[in-house]
Amino acid sequence: MSIWFKKDFDVEKLNQFSDNTMNELLGIRFTEIGENYLKATMPVDHRTRQAYGLLHGGASATLAETIGSVASILVLDPEFYYVVGVEINANHLRSVKEGFVTATALPLHIGLSSHVWDIKIIDKNEKLICVSRLTVFVKKKKLL
Repeated sequence: MSIWFKKDFDVEKLNQFSDNTMNELLGIRFTEIGENYLKATMPVDHRTRQAYGLLHGGASATLAETIGSVASILVLDPEFYYVVGVEINANHLRSVKEGFVTATALPLHIGLSSHVWDIKIIDKNEKLICVSRLTVFVKKKKLL
């Protein structure tokens, strides 16, 4: 059974929301929506490397926060709710110099006022690069 509020969302629609955002700047692209997970990729290139030529930890954290926040948005009715990230942690386990990394977000908790996401980032060889946990608050939109 799918956890998503809107069943008609696809990766094309998600990627359209990336225009003129950090996602576009870093090359983050949504690639798959499953029953209870969301996947996205990010290149390891001049936009996402640090001075030693390795994937920047901040870029990994950005990918994790992006995918977890978007997953939370997809769980809710966007007419009445929005989400804000309140805490993220990231353990950087292995370095990457080139190619792409893929993030997968799975829910640990989907409550009325908060969501917690487990995000794993892997390289092209499916080696674990980063493990992250994101907590978001669910906020009601003020109706006019």
